[in-house]
Amino acid sequence: MNSPNQIQAEELLSVLFYSPNATAVYKDEDVKILSANEAMLKFWGKDQQIIGKDFCSALPELEGQPFFEILRNVWLSGETFIAKDYPAILLTNGFPEKFYFDFEYKAILDTDGKTKYILHTASEVTERRKAMEMVDEKSKSEQKLINDLSALNEEYLATNEDLISKHEELFAANNELLIIKRELLTANHTLSENEKRFKNLVEKSPVAMASLEGENFKVDIVNDKALHIWNKDRSVVGMPLSEALPELKNQPFLNILKEVYTTGKPYFGKELKAMLEKNGELTECYLNFVYQPTFDENNATGSILVVATDVTEQVQAREAIIEIKNRLEIALDASRLGSTEINLSTGAMDSTNQFKYNYGYRTEDEFTYLDLYQSILPEHRRRIKDLVKESIKNNEDYKAEYPVRWKDGSIHWIQAHGRPRFNKDGMADRMVGMNADITDKKLAEQRKDDFLSVASHELKTPLTAVRASIQLLNRLKEKPYSQTHIRLIEQSDKGIEKMCVLIDDLLNMSRLGQDQLMLEYHDFNLHEMLGKSCHYIRLEGKHKLILKGDESLEIYADEHRIEQVVINLVNNAVKYAKGSNEIHIFTETDPDYVKVSVRDFGQGIPEAVIPHLFDRYYRAEHIGKSYSGLGLGLYICSEIIKKHSGKIGVYSKIGEGSTFWFTLPQKKAGKVSLAAG
Repeated sequence: MNSPNQIQAEELLSVLFYSPNATAVYKDEDVKILSANEAMLKFWGKDQQIIGKDFCSALPELEGQPFFEILRNVWLSGETFIAKDYPAILLTNGFPEKFYFDFEYKAILDTDGKTKYILHTASEVTERRKAMEMVDEKSKSEQKLINDLSALNEEYLATNEDLISKHEELFAANNELLIIKRELLTANHTLSENEKRFKNLVEKSPVAMASLEGENFKVDIVNDKALHIWNKDRSVVGMPLSEALPELKNQPFLNILKEVYTTGKPYFGKELKAMLEKNGELTECYLNFVYQPTFDENNATGSILVVATDVTEQVQAREAIIEIKNRLEIALDASRLGSTEINLSTGAMDSTNQFKYNYGYRTEDEFTYLDLYQSILPEHRRRIKDLVKESIKNNEDYKAEYPVRWKDGSIHWIQAHGRPRFNKDGMADRMVGMNADITDKKLAEQRKDDFLSVASHELKTPLTAVRASIQLLNRLKEKPYSQTHIRLIEQSDKGIEKMCVLIDDLLNMSRLGQDQLMLEYHDFNLHEMLGKSCHYIRLEGKHKLILKGDESLEIYADEHRIEQVVINLVNNAVKYAKGSNEIHIFTETDPDYVKVSVRDFGQGIPEAVIPHLFDRYYRAEHIGKSYSGLGLGLYICSEIIKKHSGKIGVYSKIGEGSTFWFTLPQKKAGKVSLAAG
């Protein structure tokens, strides 16, 4: 299904299996696991043996958690479910452990709007959750300390008033004050330790983190991973973000930070594009990030914690895969190639629309391997079946051409390629293949074979007559010259003339095929040439040639080749329109071209025949009658006119006759040689 320079579908699945983004695909109401990549299996603590099982039996530890019901609801409703920071209890080394995930259950719908698959993508955010909890813990600790200080201050005032009124209690009050002071020092030390732990957490975090203070977003704390994404060093610490990263101007990040600072609501960014300076140039990267506000004692935003992950490689890889897929689809559509994957055990097929169309099926039609096999003509089925078996046995490609019958009864030829795919047990369970409709190619080959047969017959007939005449002349050579001699010589001359015409057609076809037909351009009177051509038909007296048009019309072309075209069209009118006593030849002019038409009043040509009249080797029957000839005349006429940069065609109606026409440009050119070299 791929071109030689493109990734194979199986290799593509292998690449996706090792993608760091956890992915799984489910089907049916019981949520059967069709596929799960390595990252998802790692989250679950499972291996490939769970593929094909239903969700509940594959992951019994999730019983009592809401995931199966959510999946089942997505399947039945067709509505996608998205969750952030969602808890899940999973087994780690045999023991349950709590993790947090961002995940999406996306319903993939078929053309009828019903759920066909569920795509499950997930990423673990446990560390992010812990970081946010630590931030929240710090905020609560700060708030508690502030409340404690406020209470202590009130006690201090009360104590001071007591000192004024009760001097005798001064010693006890001083002792209490010392105790409070020690508590305050302890609280300050605790706050300092918490700040150190928070800073250490940020700097050692496995993801990029930074803390931005105040309305101008001063860089307070930043770890190495964030500096790596920014392409900066620690000199940016203490600088407003707009000065540390001036390239952020006209990008959305500063406005998002202002919104978070003003509203106090966190912002979650997913695969947002950022243009960051690197070595003096702006470089494109994609980020997943969170802007989490932290609050002071007045519940106002004091700083914003930034947690980010660089997902540039994942985004670019996905876009590259999409681009490859699009190119593959364009290539397949352009070449009218169909592709499929067959489940050998069930006969189910996952086919492109073109693949089904090549067998006469519409996009919405169900199409199975049995349908394919039964469409093959019976005498070819055993051969194709044996080729498939041999391909599976030897693990090799198979290639075959065979006729199929469409549902409308028409016969078409298919060229098919395929190769088996094996499961982990070494058993062939799938077959991938491509096909193309080669009916036109087969018809062309048949026409060529028919042409060779006709050419042999057409040349043999006059040759036999000439040979017989010469043999008789040889027997009569000693006898006096008589009318018999004259008759035999005339018969030989007619036979040789007929052979010369046939051979000339063959030579012209050969020259056209090699692009070696020479055109000798010069000015000549078109009306005069038309009047002189076909003079032999006037002498026979069976048909009347009527010429109409501008008698002074001059054109610039190859007079001999144009006369050859006219003679061929007139001869066709004589041959195929025997009931037409008149043949009209008329010319028309236009600022850009000259048009010549030859009209007869014979039986006319069937509409189905007209598109093929100018094809090489085509010999049509007219109203059930067959005529001699190679079927090259109109093809040669068409090529001569095309090499003059003109056009040729025909109008016809049964019972009214036919009009063959051609046009020549009214533009002069120098002597033109159309030889290939």
